[in-house]
Amino acid sequence: MNTHLPNSQPTAIIAPPFTLETATLKVRLAEDGWNSRDPARVALAYTEDSTWRNRSEFVVGRGQIRAFLAGKWERELEYRLVKALWAFSDDRIAVRYQYEWHDVAGRWFRSYGNELWEYDERGLMRRREASINDVAIQETERKFFWPAPGPRPAEHPGISDLR
Repeated sequence: MNTHLPNSQPTAIIAPPFTLETATLKVRLAEDGWNSRDPARVALAYTEDSTWRNRSEFVVGRGQIRAFLAGKWERELEYRLVKALWAFSDDRIAVRYQYEWHDVAGRWFRSYGNELWEYDERGLMRRREASINDVAIQETERKFFWPAPGPRPAEHPGISDLR
Protein backbone atom coordinates (compact mmCIF):
# COMPACT_ATOMS: atom_id res chain seq x y z
CA MET A 1 0.00 0.00 0.00
CA ASN A 2 1.35 3.42 -0.92
CA THR A 3 0.78 5.69 2.05
CA HIS A 4 3.09 8.48 0.92
CA LEU A 5 1.23 11.75 0.58
CA PRO A 6 3.87 14.33 -0.34
CA ASN A 7 3.35 17.82 1.08
CA SER A 8 -0.33 17.26 1.75
CA GLN A 9 -2.74 17.15 4.60
CA PRO A 10 -5.33 14.39 4.62
CA THR A 11 -8.67 15.59 3.26
CA ALA A 12 -10.47 13.62 5.97
CA ILE A 13 -9.35 12.66 9.45
CA ILE A 14 -8.78 8.94 9.89
CA ALA A 15 -10.93 8.06 12.89
CA PRO A 16 -11.41 4.87 14.92
CA PRO A 17 -12.18 2.07 14.74
CA PHE A 18 -8.92 1.32 12.95
CA THR A 19 -8.25 -1.40 10.40
CA LEU A 20 -4.80 -2.59 9.35
CA GLU A 21 -5.00 -0.25 6.36
CA THR A 22 -6.14 2.84 8.30
CA ALA A 23 -3.73 2.23 11.21
CA THR A 24 -0.84 1.89 8.74
CA LEU A 25 -1.89 5.10 6.98
CA LYS A 26 -2.27 6.91 10.33
CA VAL A 27 1.33 5.96 11.22
CA ARG A 28 2.67 7.16 7.86
CA LEU A 29 0.78 10.45 8.12
CA ALA A 30 2.22 10.95 11.61
CA GLU A 31 5.72 10.24 10.29
CA ASP A 32 5.25 12.72 7.44
CA GLY A 33 3.94 15.33 9.87
CA TRP A 34 6.87 14.99 12.27
CA ASN A 35 9.33 15.06 9.34
CA SER A 36 7.88 18.44 8.36
CA ARG A 37 9.35 19.79 11.61
CA ASP A 38 6.40 22.20 11.75
CA PRO A 39 5.20 22.35 15.40
CA ALA A 40 1.92 24.08 14.50
CA ARG A 41 1.06 21.48 11.85
CA VAL A 42 1.98 18.54 14.06
CA ALA A 43 0.04 19.87 17.06
CA LEU A 44 -3.20 19.81 15.04
CA ALA A 45 -3.15 15.98 15.16
CA TYR A 46 -3.72 16.10 18.94
CA THR A 47 -6.74 17.03 21.05
CA GLU A 48 -6.71 20.45 22.73
CA ASP A 49 -6.09 18.68 26.08
CA SER A 50 -3.87 15.86 24.80
CA THR A 51 -1.50 14.40 27.40
CA TRP A 52 2.00 13.18 26.64
CA ARG A 53 4.76 11.41 28.42
CA ASN A 54 7.85 11.89 26.31
CA ARG A 55 10.80 10.22 28.03
CA SER A 56 10.68 11.89 31.46
CA GLU A 57 8.74 14.98 30.34
CA PHE A 58 5.00 15.45 30.76
CA VAL A 59 3.24 17.71 28.27
CA VAL A 60 -0.43 18.71 28.33
CA GLY A 61 -2.36 20.49 25.59
CA ARG A 62 -1.60 21.79 22.12
CA GLY A 63 0.21 24.90 23.35
CA GLN A 64 2.72 22.84 25.34
CA ILE A 65 2.99 20.37 22.45
CA ARG A 66 3.90 23.18 20.04
CA ALA A 67 6.48 24.57 22.48
CA PHE A 68 7.93 21.12 23.16
CA LEU A 69 8.30 20.36 19.44
CA ALA A 70 9.81 23.76 18.64
CA GLY A 71 12.48 23.19 21.31
CA LYS A 72 13.07 19.61 20.17
CA TRP A 73 13.75 20.63 16.57
CA GLU A 74 15.98 23.52 17.66
CA ARG A 75 18.18 20.98 19.50
CA GLU A 76 17.83 17.96 17.19
CA LEU A 77 19.21 19.25 13.90
CA GLU A 78 18.67 17.56 10.52
CA TYR A 79 16.00 15.36 12.16
CA ARG A 80 14.72 12.47 10.01
CA LEU A 81 12.19 9.94 11.31
CA VAL A 82 10.96 6.51 10.20
CA LYS A 83 7.94 4.92 11.97
CA ALA A 84 6.35 1.47 11.69
CA LEU A 85 3.06 0.10 12.92
CA TRP A 86 3.57 -2.42 15.73
CA ALA A 87 -0.02 -3.17 16.80
CA PHE A 88 -3.48 -1.60 16.90
CA SER A 89 -6.97 -1.95 18.35
CA ASP A 90 -10.17 -0.01 17.80
CA ASP A 91 -8.85 3.31 19.16
CA ARG A 92 -5.19 2.63 19.94
CA ILE A 93 -2.02 2.28 17.90
CA ALA A 94 1.47 1.17 18.97
CA VAL A 95 4.48 2.14 16.88
CA ARG A 96 8.21 1.66 16.87
CA TYR A 97 10.52 4.13 15.24
CA GLN A 98 14.02 5.39 14.66
CA TYR A 99 15.20 8.89 13.98
CA GLU A 100 18.57 10.47 13.33
CA TRP A 101 19.77 13.93 14.23
CA HIS A 102 22.84 15.86 15.30
CA ASP A 103 23.47 18.40 18.03
CA VAL A 104 25.00 21.86 17.59
CA ALA A 105 28.47 20.37 18.05
CA GLY A 106 27.91 18.06 15.06
CA ARG A 107 27.60 14.83 17.07
CA TRP A 108 25.18 12.39 15.43
CA PHE A 109 22.62 10.22 17.21
CA ARG A 110 20.09 7.56 16.30
CA SER A 111 17.13 7.51 18.64
CA TYR A 112 15.10 4.31 19.03
CA GLY A 113 11.59 4.52 20.41
CA ASN A 114 8.22 2.98 21.06
CA GLU A 115 5.00 4.92 21.38
CA LEU A 116 1.50 4.11 22.51
CA TRP A 117 -1.25 6.29 21.02
CA GLU A 118 -4.89 6.64 22.08
CA TYR A 119 -7.43 8.44 19.87
CA ASP A 120 -10.75 10.14 20.40
CA GLU A 121 -13.78 9.47 18.19
CA ARG A 122 -12.72 12.27 15.80
CA GLY A 123 -9.34 10.67 15.11
CA LEU A 124 -7.31 13.12 17.18
CA MET A 125 -4.68 11.73 19.53
CA ARG A 126 -5.65 12.29 23.15
CA ARG A 127 -2.75 10.42 24.75
CA ARG A 128 0.84 9.67 23.74
CA GLU A 129 3.32 7.63 25.77
CA ALA A 130 6.88 7.64 24.37
CA SER A 131 9.95 5.71 25.51
CA ILE A 132 13.12 6.68 23.64
CA ASN A 133 16.81 5.80 23.83
CA ASP A 134 19.57 7.78 22.10
CA VAL A 135 22.65 6.05 20.69
CA ALA A 136 25.67 8.05 19.56
CA ILE A 137 26.66 7.18 15.99
CA GLN A 138 29.32 8.30 13.55
CA GLU A 139 28.09 10.37 10.63
CA THR A 140 29.20 7.48 8.38
CA GLU A 141 26.71 5.19 10.19
CA ARG A 142 23.67 7.24 9.18
CA LYS A 143 20.82 5.41 7.42
CA PHE A 144 18.35 8.19 6.64
CA PHE A 145 19.12 10.30 3.60
CA TRP A 146 16.46 12.47 2.02
CA PRO A 147 15.96 16.22 1.79
CA ALA A 148 14.84 17.55 5.14
CA PRO A 149 12.54 18.85 6.30
CA GLY A 150 10.13 16.76 4.30
CA PRO A 151 8.53 13.34 4.07
CA ARG A 152 10.51 10.14 3.62
CA PRO A 153 10.35 9.23 -0.08
CA ALA A 154 8.27 6.15 -0.89
CA GLU A 155 11.36 4.32 -2.21
CA HIS A 156 13.41 4.94 0.97
CA PRO A 157 13.63 1.82 3.19
CA GLY A 158 11.26 1.56 6.12
CA ILE A 159 12.11 0.31 9.61
CA SER A 160 11.61 -3.36 8.70
CA ASP A 161 14.18 -2.97 5.92
CA LEU A 162 16.81 -1.43 8.19
CA ARG A 163 19.20 -3.15 10.56
